[in-house]
Amino acid sequence: MITRRNLGLAALGAATASMAAGRARAQGQAAGAEWPQRQVTLVVPWAPGGSTDTLARVLAQRVSADLGRPVVVDNRPGASGTVGHASVSRAQPDGYTLLLGTNSTYAMAPFLLNSLPYDNDKGFSPIGLLATNAQFFCVHPSLRANNIAEFIALAKAQPGKLSYSSSGAGSSAHLAVELLAVEAGIDVLHVPYRGGAPALQALIANEVQLSAVDAVSALQPMRANAVRAIAVSSKEADPAAPDVKPIAATVPGFECSTDFALFAPPGVPAALQSRIQQAFAKALDSAEVREKLATMAIRPVGGKPEDFPAYQKREMEKWGGIIRARNIKPD
Repeated sequence: MITRRNLGLAALGAATASMAAGRARAQGQAAGAEWPQRQVTLVVPWAPGGSTDTLARVLAQRVSADLGRPVVVDNRPGASGTVGHASVSRAQPDGYTLLLGTNSTYAMAPFLLNSLPYDNDKGFSPIGLLATNAQFFCVHPSLRANNIAEFIALAKAQPGKLSYSSSGAGSSAHLAVELLAVEAGIDVLHVPYRGGAPALQALIANEVQLSAVDAVSALQPMRANAVRAIAVSSKEADPAAPDVKPIAATVPGFECSTDFALFAPPGVPAALQSRIQQAFAKALDSAEVREKLATMAIRPVGGKPEDFPAYQKREMEKWGGIIRARNIKPD
């Protein structure tokens, strides 16, 4: 039976819940306004020296200067980036532990690994997409292919005879060429190496004919004529090598890149997410940072938290489809 007492208790409960929600919003807004009060740790789930580490250190230096608080890079490599991801997923949602991840982990690893030590969908608070780094499809200078159309023609004339290197089965370089193989209808032989540097050296030594190389690593050997860039994976030509045409000009719709995104642990209040995003967006927009990133062909993006889920869904659908279609398994 509904009584006045029951109605009163219900009203009191609703009022209490509303007040609690209001306090939570106020606390979240206060946390966003006050952040940071101490050192911020930026976890990089890869070893020092790569493109993710380089980007992290450039941003950390600038954000530290802007905020007046140290931002320290903490490298935690292992298991396709999932070791570093797991450490951040378990951290406190206070904005003092952040993650700089790449799509090779947040969009590819879920389809390559049998299990993850975190929930890839709910284990993080996205801060937003930060930057993107195209891949140059490079061949050994002795190969008679000056552009991607000529390479495709060679591959079709010799099915399974041309080979390409990568930093390992399931790596972004591996998947980039597999994406080309599917969309261009070619058969090329994959030769995995233990890392990006050995894979590039294999191309320079003419052990393989092709490699998809992150722009950060490709520019120097391209300029030294140790390799020849026949195409770039982005939709448009890269300013660092404007004469290299996009693959999409020959294979319509083709696009891939190494994408860098910023994450926080799950449960970070929206106001704090926004505050962190603004701090990193400001750093990305500085002339000093843009100049440094341009030398590595890293293009700032500066996405927002609310834009990330739709982007991640598209990336997972694309790479999940390729991984399943080609039955790709990690080393």
